[in-house]
Amino acid sequence: VQLQASGGGLVQAGASLRLSCAASGWTFSRQAMAWFRQAPGKERELVAAISRGASAYVEDSVKGRFTISRDNAKKMVYLQMNSLKPEDTAVYYCAADVNAIYSDTPLDPDGYDYWGQGTQVTVSS
Repeated sequence: VQLQASGGGLVQAGASLRLSCAASGWTFSRQAMAWFRQAPGKERELVAAISRGASAYVEDSVKGRFTISRDNAKKMVYLQMNSLKPEDTAVYYCAADVNAIYSDTPLDPDGYDYWGQGTQVTVSS
């Protein structure tokens, strides 16, 4: 499985960005997908996850502002980020769990088998 994340950038607080992650090398519809982020000096943390059946989980810190979605035909997963805040500044990684059951949205990074290279999101105040 290969994952290619894109869409990051430098924006002002209140702006929006959409991150994209392109997957290849596996049956995409059989993967649970997630976005994690890691800020300097902090541990990697889950942002949102989406199951094979498109059930979504979003962390409380971004709930109401971020939305995760997937397009199985295009083998893509997206993270729509609205009302960005400086504390959202981090490297964002997409991840794939190729062994997930249909309704599963793994929350632990150890549950994911493959990771993209990361895309930097910087939000200025």
